[in-house]
Amino acid sequence: MRISIVMPAYNSEAEVAESVASLVPALGPGREFVVVDDASTDATAAAAQAAGARVIRLSENVGPAEARNRGAAAVSGEILLFIDADVVAPAAVVDRVDRFFHEHPDVAAVFGSYDDRPRAKAWVSQFRNLLHHYTHQIGNEEAFTFWAGCGAVRRAVFEEVGGYDARDRWFSIEDIELGYRIRASGRRIVVDKKMQVTHLKRWTLASVVRTDVAYRALPWTRLILQHGAPPRDLNLQGNQQASLALVACAGAGVIGAAFDARIALVSLSALAAVFFINRRFFSFLRDRRGTAFALASFPLHLLYFLCSGVGFVAGWVAHQTERIMGCSDASAARTNP
Repeated sequence: MRISIVMPAYNSEAEVAESVASLVPALGPGREFVVVDDASTDATAAAAQAAGARVIRLSENVGPAEARNRGAAAVSGEILLFIDADVVAPAAVVDRVDRFFHEHPDVAAVFGSYDDRPRAKAWVSQFRNLLHHYTHQIGNEEAFTFWAGCGAVRRAVFEEVGGYDARDRWFSIEDIELGYRIRASGRRIVVDKKMQVTHLKRWTLASVVRTDVAYRALPWTRLILQHGAPPRDLNLQGNQQASLALVACAGAGVIGAAFDARIALVSLSALAAVFFINRRFFSFLRDRRGTAFALASFPLHLLYFLCSGVGFVAGWVAHQTERIMGCSDASAARTNP
């Protein structure tokens, strides 16, 4: 079974060489590797080529979704394995993908997760990557989304559903949106929890807030409102939704405490409930990084839910505005032929 690795890269000079080098040993008969340089302004293309990948250089920046589409069109494999330029994937991942599709002919796509050894040592980066790892590891194996950080899909299915939707509205969740369409076509997507890669990305508080609000919660809310929510899994599990509601309650309690100090108990009770609901996650953090790290991560987890709530509201408003504008346009079209 022919496998083509497709890696989009933009200004990834600092990471792409190591990312490419980790996969080159897996190449051989029936396997190819292409890096799509999305009009980088640094030496990304040269670094990727020197590390052993074939490079396609785009003349204009088109974004990761379209870069992946261009890469898929330029390769011939029956299986398209998408890997991000800021991860290190063991060469054995390619063999694992090959074996998986041979053993599961009824599965259209498979994806893995980050491992629990993120390279960036700063507290925010460690927390963020461990949260992603934990979320994928406790999720259902039968998935309703897709992840392009390390995910593979049968070319026939990829082409049938139209590849990645490169419109701005799905920016940064284009892989999730692709998963929705694959599932809607009646195909299976599976999480292989042993298919793990090391994340190289460095997170800051600013990048966390920006990503969670504008690039995750907002577009994902629009996707859910447009297509309907999948079964509760990954970031949409019931305990996650309950935690979001409790954080909102805690915030309201803080505001109310300005008028009645007794209302502060509402906030404290809500925060205690959030900690209790997520106790398994904090136990996981304690086991991996110690008690002090786990306790210090509680405010970051609250920030995660707060950003998700803000993004949800923004996504709901955007969706309703789009509906109203669409109705207005349709009405105008009927009255002004």
